[in-house]
Amino acid sequence: MVLGGMTSTKHPLLAHIIPTRKCNLACGYCNEYDDSSPPIPIDAMLRRIDLLAGLSTAVVTLSGGEPLLHPQVEDIIRRIRHHGMIAGIITNGYLLTPQKIRALNDAGLDHLQISIDNILPDEVSMKSLKVLDKKLEFLAEHAEFAVNINSVIGGGIKHPEDALTVTRRAVSFGFASSLGIIHDHTGGLKPLTESERHVYQEIKGFGTKGYSSINWFQENLARGEVNQWKCRAGARYLYICEDGLVHYCSQQRGHPGIPLERYTVADIEREYFTEKACAPSCTIGCVQRVSVVDDWHDPQQPNPLQA
Repeated sequence: MVLGGMTSTKHPLLAHIIPTRKCNLACGYCNEYDDSSPPIPIDAMLRRIDLLAGLSTAVVTLSGGEPLLHPQVEDIIRRIRHHGMIAGIITNGYLLTPQKIRALNDAGLDHLQISIDNILPDEVSMKSLKVLDKKLEFLAEHAEFAVNINSVIGGGIKHPEDALTVTRRAVSFGFASSLGIIHDHTGGLKPLTESERHVYQEIKGFGTKGYSSINWFQENLARGEVNQWKCRAGARYLYICEDGLVHYCSQQRGHPGIPLERYTVADIEREYFTEKACAPSCTIGCVQRVSVVDDWHDPQQPNPLQA
């Protein structure tokens, strides 16, 4: 992905696409779901995957909502792999069974991420190790794809020390591990408390593997300081919502808000060179990791339309 990015800056490296906004959970810090939306019709989803392939997208990750609620999620993954793109999924893990994991294997899934927020469920999050530990056992036994377990701090998580337990458990299975600093409702910075900073430093000692290890920007976030970087959202990273519109990310809906079927290389070039006002305090790790490929060159200009 990095080599392809260096060859040309005129194609997306990563796209997050929403097959359904519906979720079977209701985490207190999340604004990316509802409990009633139907799944996107499969013909529309496959068409959107084809359009991303037409833009030479390198990686397509299904997000949500809860993507495993889509009844034809394996068909979507197969379409991604048909085009030679890397296929990923971000899930709360509740719907993982040995049968579902084997079906994801057969579809060609490349990587899967679960965020586990605490040891015991509470009113902020039901994504607890108590509930999901058995799912991790299923993954360790059956998954033929890469697995990353993301623990979190900030955003109202009551017991930041739980992230240490989650990380140790992930490592014990041989999974990659990462730590997310949860954003506020705008996607902006939430400075860590003293206890959260202690957990953050200790988890850093475990080390991470692969793509998730590109996380040095978190150093400033942990101290409550901003980052100076060139956000390439809308170009190197695309967020395609349930309505098929392209946005900078899940927290910046409406920018640019263009239908994917009308999104062109000209749009990619414009957004590549457009400075994002929200970037300094952003905690959206996937966007930062993708953008770092181009951070060393190509200056940007302010976007007068973005608040």
